[in-house]
Amino acid sequence: MRVLLVEDEKELARAVAKLLTKDGYDVDCVYDGVDGLNFASTGMYDIILLDVMMPKMNGFEVLSELRRKRLDTPVIMLTALSGEDDKVNGLDRGADDYVSKPFSVNELLARMRAVLRRKGKLVSDNKLEYAEASLDLTTYILSTPYGEIGLTGKEFELLRYMFEYPSFVATKENLILKAWGINSEFESNNLEVYMSFLRKKLNHLNASFTIESVRGVGYRLVSR
Repeated sequence: MRVLLVEDEKELARAVAKLLTKDGYDVDCVYDGVDGLNFASTGMYDIILLDVMMPKMNGFEVLSELRRKRLDTPVIMLTALSGEDDKVNGLDRGADDYVSKPFSVNELLARMRAVLRRKGKLVSDNKLEYAEASLDLTTYILSTPYGEIGLTGKEFELLRYMFEYPSFVATKENLILKAWGINSEFESNNLEVYMSFLRKKLNHLNASFTIESVRGVGYRLVSR
């Protein structure tokens, strides 16, 4: 899963990012509120870790702006402000949880998993499900009652995004952001190649659904 860490203490941010990466997350770090708002507004992240005390915009301001834009990405506030009023302020503005500094990474990871489960992003600690199919987030294995097959890193990121938002058309732009990142020069025309690979693997597993192209927009999951 892709994490945005907005934290102006660069050494802390790098240390936390390293530990999250070791646990299997893809982490982008930014160091002030304005960059945090800009990156978060892309909608490409599964969860945002947001410091409160930052230059340019504080975390409360960033969070308020994200919720004003109706961006519902889960947000965990990270802060040395441990007073009850500060926590209430963050939660009232739309935060999903609040972690006081100093914190243990194990606690942070547990809170991230809990928030993602509440948001429907995880059906367990390491799997996503759609119809009768299950996608293992640690092994990159896609399985149905008829068998299982491994996915490449990019295939996994693409299918994971579609499993997380099965009721929506996944735009080409969002799929590329999820799988290749914000600075990618990947061409959208090549995306169809990866979708073809995924369709073949779904066929191999006799899945009850496939990936349909939506002309000029992107892709969606549909029943056969």
